[in-house]
Parts: sequence; C-alpha cells; structure tokens
Amino acid sequence: MKTQFELVEGSVRGLVQWLKLGVEAVGAGVIGFGILTALLQLLPMLLRRRPANFTAVRLSLARYLALALEFQLGADILSTAIAPSWQQIGQLGAIAVIRTALNFFLSREMKEEQASVAEEVVDAKADGK
Repeated sequence: MKTQFELVEGSVRGLVQWLKLGVEAVGAGVIGFGILTALLQLLPMLLRRRPANFTAVRLSLARYLALALEFQLGADILSTAIAPSWQQIGQLGAIAVIRTALNFFLSREMKEEQASVAEEVVDAKADGK
C-alpha cells in the first residue's frame, strides 16, 4: 500500500508532466505560427519576381523562434523537477545550455539585423528617397 507521501508525489509528478507537455505544445505552436506568418510575408515577395530584401521576413521568423525557445527552455526546467536520475538532469542541463546559446545568438543576430535595417532607413531618408 502506498503512503500518503507517495500518492502526493505521484500526483505532483503527473501534474508537472502535463504542464511540461502543455508548455512544449505552446512552444511548438509558436514555431508553427511563426513559420506560417513568415510564409505569408514571403509569398508576395516571391511572386513579384523582383529582387527582394528578406530581412523583414527573417526578423519576423526570428522573433517567433526566440519566443518558442523560451517556452522550450521553460519545459526543460519543469523536466528537472521530475527527473529521477542525475544522468537525466545532466541531459536536461545540456539541452538547456544549447537552447540558451541558440537564443543568445539568435537575439544577437536580430539586434544586428534591426540595426542594419535602421541604418538603411536613415540612408534612404538622407538620399531623399
């Protein structure tokens, strides 16, 4: 017969697993929505058959990817609460480090792209366009 502590622990583990699944699903949904948004922005550019600047599309998609990475990292943190072994905690830690690094470099690239776009706008205004 299970003790009261074991019953509560099992319930908490089950709740955390469902919460983790929900957070992962939100992250996946954000990625899907971001891809759909980027495609809707990209299609008119491709149909014009003229050289296009895809920076706006890249920035839009990058924002969704960065947000999704935050949700996925949150799910990883939830996983550490129910990881029964040090090996699983180590694997989750490695995944969290990789996702954090991806998010860092993605954010840095977005800032560089935004600065580039702002510089192009200033140059265009200075040229009188």
